[in-house]
Amino acid sequence: MDIKTATALRRLRLVSAPEAVSFLLLLVCSVLKRTTDFNAVPVMGMIHGVLFILYVIFWADAWNRAKWPLKTAALYFVLSVLPAGGFFAERKLKRAAEDAVIASRARKEGIVGA
Repeated sequence: MDIKTATALRRLRLVSAPEAVSFLLLLVCSVLKRTTDFNAVPVMGMIHGVLFILYVIFWADAWNRAKWPLKTAALYFVLSVLPAGGFFAERKLKRAAEDAVIASRARKEGIVGA
């Protein structure tokens, strides 16, 4: 894995958890708007919108650089529209990055010929 691919995956991983948190907070704000006089939906909506747009941009970049199959790319996109999906995406991307580092070190040390 080259440095640009690793960077694209890292950016996607770093934005996925905040995007998930903002989505959950937006849902809470929506409920509070309907049940109380508290209305933070415009602010949370804007924050979540910016984070979601960043997620989609970073997702498209990661898909392009990592050459994911359509199934993998679709999975990461679907995770972005689920309320807690960003947490699962972050965990999955972190595990993939760790596996790539281990494989790279193994190739470097000559343990694996791949």
